[in-house]
Amino acid sequence: MSEREDLVQTLDTHRGLLRRTVRDLTDAQAAERTTVSELCLGGLIKHVAAVEARWARFMTGGAEAMRGGDGDGGGDDSGDGDGGAAAWAAQFRMVEGETLAGLLAEYERVARGTDELVRTLPDLDLAHALPPAPWFPPGATWSVRRVLLHMIAETSQHAGHADIIRETLDGAKSMG
Repeated sequence: MSEREDLVQTLDTHRGLLRRTVRDLTDAQAAERTTVSELCLGGLIKHVAAVEARWARFMTGGAEAMRGGDGDGGGDDSGDGDGGAAAWAAQFRMVEGETLAGLLAEYERVARGTDELVRTLPDLDLAHALPPAPWFPPGATWSVRRVLLHMIAETSQHAGHADIIRETLDGAKSMG
């Protein structure tokens, strides 16, 4: 298997773990906050899809390309700092009119786009300067490969959050 396919398969494995946490839930359950945090299961799906879409834009266009995009839900982990606290919190919640099925469909659309991008980019070593943020060293750059590793780590981390929320919600476990 090629490096690209390894990266795509690993990212998709962690996407699957995250999607598994919402199996058989109603929209109301997916929107329920079970801890003191802003996190709910539907909001995590929305957040991870939006952040993946932004990082995919970074892979081809750098930090400036991370801004905007259809339905990418406001603030993110990219460090662009826009949107304020309310917008940042909203990305982790399901808002009126959102459904779990719709959020999952958007996540699937984003995932297909990312997978195709990884398979077709001419060079995984292509690098861009990161956006300014307190958690990125000034002037740092990331390659496409490094971005993919970050996406895998973030998806995995949020799958763990989702597993805790789901277990608190109704006792169901993603693994077991």
